[in-house]
Amino acid sequence: MRYHVLAFLCAAALIAYVQRLGFNVAVGAIGADLKLDKRQMGQIMSAWFLGYAIMQIPAGWLADRFGSRRILFILGIVWSIFTGMIGLAWDFYSLLGIWFAMGLAQAGIFPCAAKSIGQWFDDTKRSSALGLLGSSMALGSAIAPALTGLLVTHYRWPPVFVAYSLVGLAWAFLFFIKSPDTPPRINMSQPAAPPPKWTGKDWRSLFTSVPMILLCSQQFFRALGMAFFFTWFATYLQETRKVNLAASGLMTGLIGLGAMAGGILGGFFSDWLFRRTRNRRLSRQGIAVVGLSLCSGMVLISGSIEDRNLALGVITIGAFSATFGGIAGYTVAVEFGGKRVATVFSIMNTCGNIGAALFPIIVGSLINATGNWNLVLYLFAAVLALDAIIWALLNPRHTLFQDDDESY
Repeated sequence: MRYHVLAFLCAAALIAYVQRLGFNVAVGAIGADLKLDKRQMGQIMSAWFLGYAIMQIPAGWLADRFGSRRILFILGIVWSIFTGMIGLAWDFYSLLGIWFAMGLAQAGIFPCAAKSIGQWFDDTKRSSALGLLGSSMALGSAIAPALTGLLVTHYRWPPVFVAYSLVGLAWAFLFFIKSPDTPPRINMSQPAAPPPKWTGKDWRSLFTSVPMILLCSQQFFRALGMAFFFTWFATYLQETRKVNLAASGLMTGLIGLGAMAGGILGGFFSDWLFRRTRNRRLSRQGIAVVGLSLCSGMVLISGSIEDRNLALGVITIGAFSATFGGIAGYTVAVEFGGKRVATVFSIMNTCGNIGAALFPIIVGSLINATGNWNLVLYLFAAVLALDAIIWALLNPRHTLFQDDDESY
């Protein structure tokens, strides 16, 4: 049953990423129809991340309070409806509002999924499950540009997003009908565990904890850098490697496949290393430092390679390395959170999405001002290198709350 639940969670991640990232591939067609420039489209892409960040903590609290299944079902319906509404936008402000609302609705996906995984999987299998969840995001990021690029080339973009919306609605109803909320209790004579109670001391310890600050910082910088692949990368390929929209979608999809493979193998390797060593610092922190450092180096090298296919291969290795190590962030958030995992995860994810919201604006402004895409690559490499340094300082060996230590 736990793998049945995991399959639904992975499907949610895949569908949500197709709905969300398909928009970024179609920005040229959408911008042309609505007469919007790159700066305006960058602001719209950032509005999604802003809404996503604002709703993270409330969504995590709701999942801890009412259960991840019910909250995820409701949000799945809402975000799919907003996906279909994209075609109703008529100007900058209407599209900005719809895409901001879409970000609000999708905010609960990963706090809810992390809570479910924390309930269904123990600490020797948790990283593998989170790796599969992360790989589903990457698979969605691989499918979205290729599929959307091909569909928008042959059809107008509004019906494409209506179709994406219908798939999301179908998933939401199937998930609610077919998946249980929590694992069955072995001893049914014992009452179910009550929702965690938050005290002022808990909130103070959460926001003043050095490990939590470092966890949030690594997510901020990792998401800030990785947002390049999910927002401007297709445009980067079109303008620097001289490829058409469909080809840029396929190439961006290749990056997503590399990231997907990194997430899967990173999760399984982290759990294998933990089972062999029982060392959380090595199996979580160690692979994060190595993976993010490699990604920084690969992206930096790619800018000096003239051959398009070779440069793309090097960047793909970088994306693989980033997700191979980056999956540790999700695992540590679940292990830090204990009974309050959805809230802890949502706070970390909020910081990540603030970073992700900034990057499209920074890139759009930088390209408008200089026209130099190499500056974007240098910025990406510097951000990932800084993230590796933060991971080197992060100690993942304890929970954030004393009442969770006995289960850790």
